Amino acid sequence: MTTGLAVDPPPASHARLGMALAVASAAGYGLNIVTAQIASTVGITGALMVFYRVFLMLACLAVAFALFRPSLSVARGERWPLLVFGLSSSVIGTAYMSTVAFLPVSVAVVIFYLFPILIVVFEPLIERTPLQPVRMAVALLAFLGVALVVGPRFDSLDPRGLALALLAAAGAALQFFAAARMPRTPVAAKLFWGHLLVLPGVTATLLWMDGFYSPAIFAAAPVAVAITLGAYVVSMALQLLALARIPAAVAGLTFCAEPLFASLFAALILGERLAGLQYLGAVLVLVAIAINAARPTGTGRA
Repeated sequence: MTTGLAVDPPPASHARLGMALAVASAAGYGLNIVTAQIASTVGITGALMVFYRVFLMLACLAVAFALFRPSLSVARGERWPLLVFGLSSSVIGTAYMSTVAFLPVSVAVVIFYLFPILIVVFEPLIERTPLQPVRMAVALLAFLGVALVVGPRFDSLDPRGLALALLAAAGAALQFFAAARMPRTPVAAKLFWGHLLVLPGVTATLLWMDGFYSPAIFAAAPVAVAITLGAYVVSMALQLLALARIPAAVAGLTFCAEPLFASLFAALILGERLAGLQYLGAVLVLVAIAINAARPTGTGRA
């Protein structure tokens, strides 16, 4: 039950389900990265994929509406969080996919995964809870693990790329906070209105970076495209379901598993091999997630 800005902790089973949903979402996003890389080898850019995945999400929602008539209404008091969710999602899509024009992908990923630390730092201000030193330590441990798994190259840093990656990280933190503040709005409504808000920014970025191509280009890598788009739709839905059950800080730390899943899928699908430090990084991420899961969820949402 909510009293003011503070929220009572959810039941343990509720929190465990939220953690499981977050892990499943992170796995889907990790698979998404690998298959998007496969599609990029035949000229299907990330910007184009992001543009069409918005329409796929809206098409899936249209089918769901025709079959099940889900409510698209926004709960009272949750319109502002929904607006922030949509705009921050647009920032993530446009800034993050633009970063790789100026930075190596590995560097962009490491900077982007500062967002769980930003969530932990700003949680006391937004949720009116005390700063939790243990959670901050876990966030730093997870960030170190991500850095080791990704293995960034810092030999060519462009200030524009750094600014875009930091902007994407800030957008991700805002997205998690906003999504966690919409527990009563149906997931279908969050996805529908959120993606409508994403569309203008993604369209502008596509025009700036690549230009439009018809969906016929996807025939060059149909399986990779199908998995990439499908994994995104499922993972975004799971992310919102998780954030309705656990706090943004807890979910954000759990999503540090995404690069770990991406490396695992890259090994299974692309035959890539991890170096020793990458295995160490994977262990650190897993330890951080285990500690995160074992701790009380604090300001969870029911």
